Parts: sequence; C-alpha cells; structure tokens
Amino acid sequence: MNMKVNRYNYPSQFGNDLQPLLRAIGEDLLKGHYILTEAVDSFETAFADYIGAKYCVGTNSGTDALILALLAMGIGPGDEVITQANTFYATVAAICFVGATPVLVDAEPHAYLMDIEQVEPAITARTKAIIAVHLFGKCMPMKKLLALAEKHQLRVIEDAAQSHGARIDGRAAGHFGDIGCFSFHPSKNLAAAGDAGAIVTDDLHLAEQIKVLRALGQSGQNRHVALGMNSKLDAIQARVLSAKLGHLEHWNEQRRAVAAHCISRLDGLPLSYQAPAEHEDHVYHLFQVRTEQRDALLAHLQSNGIDAVVRYPTPIHLQEAFAAYGWKAGDFPVAEALATQTLCLPLRPDMDADEVDRVCGCVRAFFEGHS
Repeated sequence: MNMKVNRYNYPSQFGNDLQPLLRAIGEDLLKGHYILTEAVDSFETAFADYIGAKYCVGTNSGTDALILALLAMGIGPGDEVITQANTFYATVAAICFVGATPVLVDAEPHAYLMDIEQVEPAITARTKAIIAVHLFGKCMPMKKLLALAEKHQLRVIEDAAQSHGARIDGRAAGHFGDIGCFSFHPSKNLAAAGDAGAIVTDDLHLAEQIKVLRALGQSGQNRHVALGMNSKLDAIQARVLSAKLGHLEHWNEQRRAVAAHCISRLDGLPLSYQAPAEHEDHVYHLFQVRTEQRDALLAHLQSNGIDAVVRYPTPIHLQEAFAAYGWKAGDFPVAEALATQTLCLPLRPDMDADEVDRVCGCVRAFFEGHS
C-alpha cells in the first residue's frame, strides 16, 4: 500500500465547524481588537488554569518568553545560566541575548533530558539560574533539580515549549520552578496559526514585571519604567489557541495511545526510546527513536512517503552561532550521540491504525532487509 504519512494534519485540529472561530476573528478584525484584548485575557486565564498556575502572560513567541523570563529575574552580563547541550537553539540563544553566559551540561543517555548529576559541578559563584528543558514531550524529574536550586539559591526556569500538558507526579511541566515558558509554534501540541508563546508563574511580582517588559517597558501609556521589548500575544492567535485548548488533554491521550501502539509494533527491533519514568504523562510532541543506522533508516522512510525527520542534527555546542564560547567536539558526548542516532517518526493524535501500521511496517521492513 503506497500511503503517505504526514507529521501534521491541521484541519483535524479545528473540528467539523470552523465558522464560529472565523466569525470571532472577523469581528475582531472589523472592530480593531488586535492587541492585548479580552481574547488575550481569556486565553491567559484559561491556560493558567490548565497548567495549574496563578498567572499567565502571553508573548509573541516561546523564544521571547525565555528572554522575558531572564530579564524579569534581572539576569544579564556577568551571570551564568546552566542548561543542557541537547536542546533547541532558542534555549541557549535567550541566555546570550540578555548578555549572560550559557553553561552546558550533557544529556542523560536514556531519558534524553538534562543529566542532573552534572548540574551541581557546573555551579559557580556566578550562576544565577538553571533552565530545565522538558524535551520531546517528556517532563524533567524536577524534585532533585529544585533541591539543588534551593541549596544554591538559584532561580529555575522551565522551557516547556515541547511539553504542553506533560506531567510528573501529577504536576504539569512549567509549574515546578519560578517560571515556565511555552511556545505555541504551529508544530506544537497546542498550536497557534503562527508564532505565539506564554509564561506561567505563581509569583505575582514576576508576572507584573513581565507584563511591563513585554509592552515596551510601559506602565501606562507612554510611561516607560524599564527597558522592555515588544512581545505581546496577538489577539487572533489567542482566539485560535482558545478554540483548541479544550481539546489538548484528549489529543495528548491520543498521542500516548499512538506511541504505545508504535512501540508494541516495533518490539524486537534494534531501536530505543526515551526511557519512561514512574508517575509521568509523556505527551509525545516528538516520537524519537534511536538507532545506529539512523541516516539509512531516515532515507528509507522518506523514500516510502513516511514524513520522518531529524531534530537537532548538530548539537548546540557545535553550532557556528555559539563558536565564541569555545566548545568543541567531544565536550558533550551523549548530546553528540543523540544528534547522530535519533529521528522522529510521524505521530499525530488523529493517526489511524492504517497509518501506524504503514509507519511501523516500513521501519520493520528496513531492519529485516538489513539483518
């Protein structure tokens, strides 16, 4: 069966009737309700409730959310921020943009998340914060990290851009540290129709500071009290996100079911996956599989219409943009291994059994042909 299997199916995210959303957006367009409107307030309240946080502040993107979080904490030149080597560019770029110095630690080889054992040795007198990344939809085990942060009086920012609704011990990603940062890029489990992001926190002072910083440092019209940036959640994106938010929990459940089906169908093959933890809800933003034959498997899948992709083929420390920090090959061996051995199989909440069988059958055929 020559079936194409795509990573995204945007029409499925809007249900059978798009008209209510289009009418609401049309009314906003005609009334001039564009910036920081009731639609934005409504989404911020709903998303805070979903995460379990007291406050949510919408931003222009997940990258801006990270930058604003660091600025609100007063982190800048002379400060160090610890994060992991196998993350997306924006995590580290945000640290650089505020003038702080990124300090990388390697990944843990089974969960593909930050190796917490390497964090404390990386702490110096200049360390001000840790950015924990909930990567690929899997929640970091935060208890030990929070204990380290408390011991050394460090702030904790969570990069939850890939983990909307992921939980561990019943608590949502983004609601463990001082601030949680989210992206609603169209690729995410909760997707806007363009760039959008948000910050969640239980700290009223931080929430109010971020609201000032996202609006050009203004506290009231033309009263600029801080050096801020222009990073406000767009009202139309807030409408789109509000329309989808009520479906997110069900979509995440479906993602888990599809992932479980795939893992079952691929049993016995020389593949590994992010190791599961007790009491966690993985939301499978990306369904990563690991194999030493990654590039050959990727070519096989793509040639057969399977929309597989490699995420982060060059780890942070080997990217040209960060050459000034002097990192070199071999500094973070687990991150380097993951960069050469992992690929993402397509996984959507609406995938049916035929699509799952097509993907898994294609993977199995590859390994059986190379045995």
